[in-house]
Amino acid sequence: MRRLISFQCDDATLVGTLDEGTQPTGLLIVSGGNEPRMGAHRGQALLAARIAARGYPVFRFDRRGVGDSEGLNGGWQASGPDIAAATASFAQAAGVAQIIGFGNCDAASALAMFGQAAGLDGVLLSNPWLAEEPDALPPAAAIRRHYARKLANPAEWLRLARGAVDFGRLRQGLAKIAAPPAPFDETAAPLLHAIASWGNAAAIIVARGDATGVAFRAAARGHGFAMETLATDSHSYADALDALERVILAHLDTASSGQSSAGYDDPAEPENTP
Repeated sequence: MRRLISFQCDDATLVGTLDEGTQPTGLLIVSGGNEPRMGAHRGQALLAARIAARGYPVFRFDRRGVGDSEGLNGGWQASGPDIAAATASFAQAAGVAQIIGFGNCDAASALAMFGQAAGLDGVLLSNPWLAEEPDALPPAAAIRRHYARKLANPAEWLRLARGAVDFGRLRQGLAKIAAPPAPFDETAAPLLHAIASWGNAAAIIVARGDATGVAFRAAARGHGFAMETLATDSHSYADALDALERVILAHLDTASSGQSSAGYDDPAEPENTP
């Protein structure tokens, strides 16, 4: 059963949606960017229904100034109180014993940095957003992967020979790859530390071809984070909702059984894929 719930965050009334379930572990979905709680192409609403059908209650909400919620939109950096209020409302409405947070892009960053103070028991961080790029190009790691895929395709060599490429953009991309890596800005370094502070209670999910996910994988090498890579280029898993559902359910099952996170690997995506 799906029902609407209103709750307070400071002086604003927020609106959330609860998909009910019988399990003692619940999933809190936090929206990225300025998306309302239904998500891109209603993806989060569909995901919530599918997870709840397996018995796990799911709560989605609009943070202040987004969708149906009141207040000023302060962006993900100001969303700590919103996540805390949603967690408390979810726990009261569903009677769950523990709550796992899930978020994509800057919602993952928000969960990593504010989820512990909000009272969450664990987090699933999808394509965590590290930092704003200084130019209009994707991150260097994503550009390298893009060109590596093109070099392996004979048709792309033919396009190059015919001059059917944007040489200006090609030069910009190659220059960004060749440039020394820029130091992390004030957003990225605290995020990596925040994820590490969760220990085994945090797991990372990345879309193989998504620029944000590729950049995070490059930055996270050597940190020992539990990470699952899904074989899709879609930032919002538009063509990989089944795989995303399996990952989330595996972690919810593990949390419900009280075991440590075992991780999940999409069989279509080897763990060592760059």
